[in-house]
Amino acid sequence: MTLPAADDQILILHNPRCSKSRAGVEFLESSGVSFVQRRYLEDPLSMDEFRDLRERLGRPAIEWTRVKETEFKAAGLTKESSDEDIFRAMVSHPKLMERPIAICGPRAVLGRPTEAIESLL
Repeated sequence: MTLPAADDQILILHNPRCSKSRAGVEFLESSGVSFVQRRYLEDPLSMDEFRDLRERLGRPAIEWTRVKETEFKAAGLTKESSDEDIFRAMVSHPKLMERPIAICGPRAVLGRPTEAIESLL
């Protein structure tokens, strides 16, 4: 599955074990919009998709990285690490990516707080 290109497609990068991610899915469901879930732990993003996502979010990778995960330190990352180094670690350890992230066309938002997803609708 690739990241959506059209404004009429919404994709949520979802981890069903995460309460914030479940809240993002529930928010979209209650909004009555059509969307697709990508369980990124099972279907990880590629380096190119992470680069694309950075552009859509308009934020450096460190701002949507789970820096408290043991994999962050184990990968030799710091808060000063380059986006490319962070993306390489995320490809190997997708749980390092903050969730949920909702994407619609050229825009994406980190769903923390959940209401941030509303800006895509």
